[in-house]
Amino acid sequence: MTPATALASYRRRRRQLMRMAGEDAILILPAAPERVRSRDTCYPYRQDSDVLYLSGFEEPEAVLVLVPGRSHGESLLFCRERDPEREAWDGPRVGPEGAPDALGMDDAYAIDDIDEILPGLLEGRTRVYYHFGRDTDFDLKLIGWLNRVRAQVRHGAQPPHEFLELGHLLDEMRLVKGAEELKLMRRAAAISVEGHQALMRAARPGMREYALQAELERVFRASGAQPAYSSIVGAGANACVLHYRANDALARRGDLVLVDAGAEYRGYAADITRTFPVGGRFSPEQRVLHDLVDAAHAAAMAQAQPGLPWEAGHNAAVEVLVDGMLSLGLLKGSLKKVIAEGSYRRYYPHKTGHWLGLDVHDVGDYRIDGESRLLEPGMVYTIEPGIYIPPGDTGVAAKWRGIGIRTEDDVAITRDGHEVLTAGLARSADEIEAFMAA
Repeated sequence: MTPATALASYRRRRRQLMRMAGEDAILILPAAPERVRSRDTCYPYRQDSDVLYLSGFEEPEAVLVLVPGRSHGESLLFCRERDPEREAWDGPRVGPEGAPDALGMDDAYAIDDIDEILPGLLEGRTRVYYHFGRDTDFDLKLIGWLNRVRAQVRHGAQPPHEFLELGHLLDEMRLVKGAEELKLMRRAAAISVEGHQALMRAARPGMREYALQAELERVFRASGAQPAYSSIVGAGANACVLHYRANDALARRGDLVLVDAGAEYRGYAADITRTFPVGGRFSPEQRVLHDLVDAAHAAAMAQAQPGLPWEAGHNAAVEVLVDGMLSLGLLKGSLKKVIAEGSYRRYYPHKTGHWLGLDVHDVGDYRIDGESRLLEPGMVYTIEPGIYIPPGDTGVAAKWRGIGIRTEDDVAITRDGHEVLTAGLARSADEIEAFMAA
């Protein structure tokens, strides 16, 4: 997006949100706080996703305030003032003077003045939209501002009397992606595909998991992106640990390597998992299970259609996985009974996907009034079936133990079907072996 296009998108989103909230509301969105990593160093800063979605502003110590119908300006930003000395250390700031032009705000104020200004903005508004409980320190500040307005009731002040969860409005907006967002998500997916390909090309028996991770993340950074979450690179039995983090073991000949990693590009996440043999060839047992996961993936993908329930993909994948595991002797009983009792969760404990966007596990309800919500054009989610047989599971033959496999792609719902954003990466066992051989 060009800067002008981006500004227009942010303005449009703010206007839509304010229309939904109504003219007697006020919406308050604090920036993400900086987090200390160790002593006087912080983790790399990542702005709150809602603030990014509505403004594109990436600095800490800020508050976005939307005041629908306010004659002196509806979109207001409190941010840090310009400070040449601090900017020499930490980089340039937009500042209150630059924010209206740079961000398309109606007005901007110094963050140090918020205690004096925000109570006046609250006065006369009947409803406050805010993410209660997300930031305890900011919760206390907001309560203090509200109490200052309440203290003036005898003098005619009108404090808000309704407090509503901002997510009820904003999460639904973010769930359906616009054309500009889908372009960014395609780019995030393309970078992620390139990273996975680089890792698979580099894989050799005897490499450490972190060396493989480095190949992947080098591509992310070289492409102007960064990891959307902590990359998972699990060799051998480590692939059975769903959120494996150590990434320091050896990948030995004959091992499968499960890689769950995605790039974040301009705020938007991709999320891909592939499982491949470090020596380039699947063993018979590995291939059988990989083929089964691939079949479950295809069954779930067939349900990626507008108007179908989101949960239909999960149910289809479960049926294929359970049927296959019964045939292989990994499970016992009837298909119907195993699914009803949930005993398959021993080897498949998670859902088949999640919403994807500015957050890797993006916002949006999965059920409405107790029923699985229907898919709509613009929704983006992952499809990620898997099988994980712990190495110490004596209930199955030894040949199956310690095999963990997951296959994950990112899918956007379209008006007449779906688009696989991550389709460029080898998926089937045959495709993976051919790619590694080449």
